[in-house]
Amino acid sequence: MEFLNDYGLFLAKALTVLLVLLTIISAIVAALRSARQQEQLPSRLQVRHLNEELRQASLALKSAMLPAKAIKRERKRLKLERKRRDNDGRRRLFVLDFHGDIRASATESLREEITALLTVAEAGDEVLLRLESGGGTIPAYGLAAAQLLRLRDRQIDLTVAVDRVAASGGYMMACVGNQILSAPFAILGSIGVIAQLPNFNRMLKRHDIDFEQFMAGEHKRTVTLFGENTEQGREKFQQEIERAHDLFKDFVGRHRPQLDVEAIATGEYWYGIQALEYKLSDRLQTSDDYLLKCSEELDIYLLSKGVRKPLLSRLLPGVDDALARLLGRA
Repeated sequence: MEFLNDYGLFLAKALTVLLVLLTIISAIVAALRSARQQEQLPSRLQVRHLNEELRQASLALKSAMLPAKAIKRERKRLKLERKRRDNDGRRRLFVLDFHGDIRASATESLREEITALLTVAEAGDEVLLRLESGGGTIPAYGLAAAQLLRLRDRQIDLTVAVDRVAASGGYMMACVGNQILSAPFAILGSIGVIAQLPNFNRMLKRHDIDFEQFMAGEHKRTVTLFGENTEQGREKFQQEIERAHDLFKDFVGRHRPQLDVEAIATGEYWYGIQALEYKLSDRLQTSDDYLLKCSEELDIYLLSKGVRKPLLSRLLPGVDDALARLLGRA
């Protein structure tokens, strides 16, 4: 009987440990499933009134500096100013952000933001795009630039602010703007096209590995990773690169006629101070300074696309991140 009691106790402990492990594993699986489902959930447009945020920041700073009576007067002044602004119906400035990678992945959010913006924008409104991109693929950035052209086609002024970098495809987007602002040491330009790939043909031959490729169409594939590239194929590929470069130059020249395109379309980049001299930009100014100045006369709204998180993530914020870090350590 003593043996049976000990065995029963051991079995209960083992089942308890097993149950705990299963619970932990189920929680991890559920978190991973939620993360995957999160990408499929519909996103929603988020709007922030930047004027109000600036006023609150200013009031917080003054509260630490001024006596109580002065703060009371300041609150009253801000209240009257807000009421007067609401009655005046001031012009609006819509702020968009674009942080570009090589595939211009942010274009999906940009197109939805611009579509929403066009449903409410009126004559006299303005859009500020805070752009940061080192460029990427031609079709991706061509589409991103085409989204900005939708604003120009509707006669909505577009200001592009470059605080860090707008190069290659990034500058393709920037040149669409009515004006380009740049920080003194922001990077602009790189109006060129590059393509590179390794070739493993000699290595394959060394190991007696045959590579066969079948094509219909003389120029379906000009150069290849594994086949033996021909001089004819290289020449054709170079022609395609030159054609893409010509299209790039034509696009920039059409939207910034003040530029000497042939002089600056060498693939080089310039810092903000130099870019101003070459007329790649119109003014040395950061986006923060521009917004602060505009806040005196315009109502400023920041638009962004937010992802609707699953219920568990909203109730227990940080759980998914904590589990992800735990799995990463494992």
